Amino acid sequence: MNTDRHPGDPAAEPPEGPALPGEKPAAEASVEAGTAPDGGEPAIPSPGSAGSSDALEAARTTPGADTASGDEPPAAPATEVPGEAGTAPGGEPAAPQDARSTPDSAAAPQGAPPASAVPKSAVAEALAAAVRAVESGERAAASFFTEAPRAAPARKAAPRQAVPAPAAAPAAAPRIDAEGLTGVRQVLGAGGAPESLAVPVAEALGEQAAEALQEDPWRLLAVPGVRPEQADGFARALLGAEAGPGDERRAAALTGWLLERAALEGHTVLEAPALTAALAQHAVPDPDEALQSAIAEGTVLVFQEAVEPAPGSAPPQGEDDEVPVRLLLGPDRYAMAEESLADGLARLISTFTADEAEWEGAAAAAPTPSAAELIRAAAAAGLVTHSGGEAARAEPAALVAAARSLGLRACAAAHTEDGRRRLAAAGDPEAVTVAGLLSGAEGPGRDEDGALALDVLAVLDAPQLDVETAAVLVESLPDGTRLVLSGDPAVLWSAGPGRVFADVVAARACPAVVSRTPDEGPVGELVSGIGVGELTQPAAPGKEVVIVPVRDPGEAVHRTVQLVADSIPRALGVPAGQTQVITPGHGGPAGTRALNAALKERLNPGPGRFGGFDPGDRVAYVPAPGRMVPGTVTAAEPEGLRLDCNGSSVLVPRERVAEMVRPGWAVTAHQAAGTRWPAAVVVLPGDAARTLTRSWVYTAFGRAEQHLSVVHGVDQALPRAVAEVPAKERTTRLRALLRAQVRPAG
Repeated sequence: MNTDRHPGDPAAEPPEGPALPGEKPAAEASVEAGTAPDGGEPAIPSPGSAGSSDALEAARTTPGADTASGDEPPAAPATEVPGEAGTAPGGEPAAPQDARSTPDSAAAPQGAPPASAVPKSAVAEALAAAVRAVESGERAAASFFTEAPRAAPARKAAPRQAVPAPAAAPAAAPRIDAEGLTGVRQVLGAGGAPESLAVPVAEALGEQAAEALQEDPWRLLAVPGVRPEQADGFARALLGAEAGPGDERRAAALTGWLLERAALEGHTVLEAPALTAALAQHAVPDPDEALQSAIAEGTVLVFQEAVEPAPGSAPPQGEDDEVPVRLLLGPDRYAMAEESLADGLARLISTFTADEAEWEGAAAAAPTPSAAELIRAAAAAGLVTHSGGEAARAEPAALVAAARSLGLRACAAAHTEDGRRRLAAAGDPEAVTVAGLLSGAEGPGRDEDGALALDVLAVLDAPQLDVETAAVLVESLPDGTRLVLSGDPAVLWSAGPGRVFADVVAARACPAVVSRTPDEGPVGELVSGIGVGELTQPAAPGKEVVIVPVRDPGEAVHRTVQLVADSIPRALGVPAGQTQVITPGHGGPAGTRALNAALKERLNPGPGRFGGFDPGDRVAYVPAPGRMVPGTVTAAEPEGLRLDCNGSSVLVPRERVAEMVRPGWAVTAHQAAGTRWPAAVVVLPGDAARTLTRSWVYTAFGRAEQHLSVVHGVDQALPRAVAEVPAKERTTRLRALLRAQVRPAG
């Protein structure tokens, strides 16, 4: 999810750097009428292109992106380096990119050590050895696909350090002393870059940052928010004529940057042709040679994956038949996570012991047929997937209750605090959040081996699990644990890399239960239709679904403010504080920035005494990457900003406010995923038409519990997106890894 800083907010923007060489200077009537719809996003571009992704904004969890309608590539920091102006689309000041953009970032899952601190696994070393064997001719590539899959070892989960509780932590200190920072500032100054980049450079490059940057100026790309053209300008200032586009150092830095940028779009790996094409777009003279060099230097890992036969074609029959493969490249960080996750899931499957007879009584007493089916599936398998909408949340709750009745240690965990609340309302008052479970702040805690003290775990909102968080979670489960991954497959995927839920389902590694419990009411009917590609017009006698047509973004903002502040409270009795505005992007004339400014002016005007905020402001608080917690400012204290988040008091340290808090009257669908409100206003300005996908529309419309207003300015782009534009694909390896280790479920 995106936590961009708000332009014009002094405390929310980084200090301006010096100028550098090369820089470029009618809502109420609609509610009462109760009209209904008459009914995302383009395919994933190759990294480095100007395209956008439905997950890119969500992965940027520290200040960084600036988007118009939809998501844009990472913006430059406000403290510019030579080569490009510090503006984002629409002319707004750009902010630093998310910390996820570097391997050393703190964007690892909660409780997992940063990638830079994790030694290469045996899996990674074996992969590297396999690559060398193929390159030397010692083994044929196809031989790696004819070996019998290795069995998952039976073992207990390794002890893990407790995950920090989801509270604001102090800013990370640079891993360099004052003298070292002085050296970094000198190198930056020699290259024409502002000295304010010294701390980010030190955090990215470590103790020898000055020497590393002097030797290889393109390592500046490791700093969050720096773009290739800026690093090129910096290198030219330091190296002069030696800084050519074919420099090996430049190619290596670009390769790493492109893969990290792809991770922001949800990919854990990229196909080799996509990566070479992206390098060519950045003027690398020989992209193939650059990739070979990066592989030889260990900058990236290379994988060969068997290509699935096309539908209707015959698979290879004999050992001599050539197995078509595709070459995949990715950073060690995500390779380790996917390998660990696949191993962990296979371990749960292989160490599970069925006791179906004991569960039959609980299944017979289940409240619905779908709940009974889920209980029987969990009785017979160590891993189960469960798909369904909002009403289906009661089924995992029934499973957990059944397990407890049998004397088992059982727990259900949701992605967000609001998801936990809804799960409690569905029948499990002891439900927890995933973050709380991993941190030990919620749930049963850990046993003497460091594993979670559980026999059954149901994880709801499973599509929101990124691969790193999922790996930590599965590795925390002891042998023989029953794991149920439950979620709505039509919602937007995780903010971080991977598509865990979709890959597990596609691998057919376990029983898959599809709920037959429909979501009720006009909003439920509308959203269910969107899930299968149909934009219906449900009957809405109680004004549950309303369409507000608008002609331009300015009118969209005006109508939105009217709806939230006046029409919905007066006509429907839903107060403004329980109505959430959702829009495709942060920038642009009807993005979250413009809408938040207009809504604050109407609902809680004030000077923004603390970091742009006043008591009473609605905010989006981001305690960790991929998690947004709605909150309200209650006070400004000497130590920081005091928030009320779902009834819990949270103090955000002064130095972290700009990073962790942004206005929250209007958010994006990725920020809103996992949370629902009594009323939602979805704003679709005309310039958002190209960004819409079925999954975006489904997620945004599904945030409403009782009432949905759609400020509609995209004409036929809405029904077209619902019918024709599914979720964009992500390139991952988990499905293939699971298929290699686990026999497909019947």
